[in-house]
Amino acid sequence: MNIHEYECSQETKPHGHDNFPFNIYLCSIPLDFTAVPAHWHNAMEIIYIKKGCGSIHVDLIPFHVTKGDIIVVPPGQLHSIEQLFDHSMEYENIIFKLSMLMAPQGDVCTEAFFQPLKQGKILPDTLYSPGSPSYPALSSCLDAIDSICRDFLPGYQLAIKGQLFSFFYGLSKSFHKGSPHRDNKSLDRLKGLLKHVETNYCDKIAIADAAQICGFSQSHFMKFFKANMGVSFTDYLNDYRITMAARLLGSSSDTVVNIAAETGFENLSYFNRVFKRKYQCTPTEFRRK
Repeated sequence: MNIHEYECSQETKPHGHDNFPFNIYLCSIPLDFTAVPAHWHNAMEIIYIKKGCGSIHVDLIPFHVTKGDIIVVPPGQLHSIEQLFDHSMEYENIIFKLSMLMAPQGDVCTEAFFQPLKQGKILPDTLYSPGSPSYPALSSCLDAIDSICRDFLPGYQLAIKGQLFSFFYGLSKSFHKGSPHRDNKSLDRLKGLLKHVETNYCDKIAIADAAQICGFSQSHFMKFFKANMGVSFTDYLNDYRITMAARLLGSSSDTVVNIAAETGFENLSYFNRVFKRKYQCTPTEFRRK
């Protein structure tokens, strides 16, 4: 199970098929999980904060978000969601492919907006808070989508697409040329490694393997990863595995031993120790709670 598969598995509404690639669902931190580790995908993501507050990183830049805030994550941007101290947060996650709004060659919306956005040539602002000029139009679209997805009346796909087009019209006022604040090559190296972790975390991943993926020596890689992620690679890998283990403990009836092995821990006592360090309880106690 990788992050995007987990996100899609959270879908509770009858949509998200190949011919209508749209998902919407509610998440609660820490009730559902304490964090979504750094990851990226080729879909568009909108995070709409409903209650509480938390921390979201987009391309390694931190944003402290509170009720009402809207975070926009274009395709390919690295992002993570974390609990802020002991605060709770409920947020709505909307994930969809831009292709559902794009038309064949010759369509002005595709060529002027969606294709450049998909390629990272233009970008919207990341955070829209209540009080910002674009906020009323953007939040109105998201609230309308919520209403549409309560009933799924015949033709709801048309209504959702209409609101998404209106949402992008609201975003277009803040579109700017894609000029990331940091080195693109470094971010691409990091994204490649994190995608490898997301896909292969259940297997053994040595620091030498991670350094090779990034094209660095081991010593340079360790400095590079710590400087960009704020933690060592070993700590990040363990945290990712423990996060996946916690989700399996809550969603499956598999044994703790099997879950430890499935998430890359060969030693059960080490798994228990790392798990307790993160969640202040044993895996068995976590499942019971």
